[in-house]
Amino acid sequence: MSNPFDQKAPIPNVQNIVLVGSGKGGVGKSTVSLNLAVALSKLDLKAGLLDADLYGPSVPRLTGTIYLKPELNENNKLLPIRRYGINLMSMGHLVEEESPLVWRGPMLFKAIEQFFRDVHWGNLDVLVIDLPPGTGDVALTIAQKAPVSGGIVVSTPQNLSLTDTKKALNMFRQIEIPILGVVENMSYYLSDKGEKVDMFPRGQIDIYLKEKKVDKLAVIPFHPHVGLSCEAGVPLLESQPDSEEGKAISLLAEKVKKYLLGKS
Repeated sequence: MSNPFDQKAPIPNVQNIVLVGSGKGGVGKSTVSLNLAVALSKLDLKAGLLDADLYGPSVPRLTGTIYLKPELNENNKLLPIRRYGINLMSMGHLVEEESPLVWRGPMLFKAIEQFFRDVHWGNLDVLVIDLPPGTGDVALTIAQKAPVSGGIVVSTPQNLSLTDTKKALNMFRQIEIPILGVVENMSYYLSDKGEKVDMFPRGQIDIYLKEKKVDKLAVIPFHPHVGLSCEAGVPLLESQPDSEEGKAISLLAEKVKKYLLGKS
């Protein structure tokens, strides 16, 4: 029996794919994905962002592109929306925000295939893919369709999130995706006095990562301007690049760039 992972075909003119996943929703995965892509572009990489959360796309709202629709080129390929120095594509750019997607597995597979083959991504050094929460069909489909350079898991510090982070890491292992590491998001709140205030009870994430020899790529604090930037549709790397959160994401991007250059 043939191995489906042996049937991968690169996305035309896309050099690297980096998956950003999480075992559960609500950990800031889409915000991290968007700002990572923007930060990579600021490091002189040609970057794109694919919002693969087909049921709950948030990238259009996070980028202020909710009312924009992609155009077709002369070859009937969809042209990504260009914003903040990166190429964007999301199901939210193709359907109305209020329209539910009542789709079964085969339709999801077809949508991913079209995002890969029917979108003219242009020449990209890296395409960041924002996965849906959990460990479902979309990540498996992507792993089968195209070669992936690496995966990142976003977590919050508490054990409730760590339980799902373990599942996401094991998913990457099972579908043969190299694990770049874990991003600890909303790690703490930095008060006006400069004090670090834990937003969640500290769990055993550091012990687990050390045991499994998985890198912690970044520790990103929370600040109200993170939420404000999301509501305004302006990435944090544009609105507050010199904030503690912005610096943490920039450092994450530098590590990702170093990894990608090292494997090429």
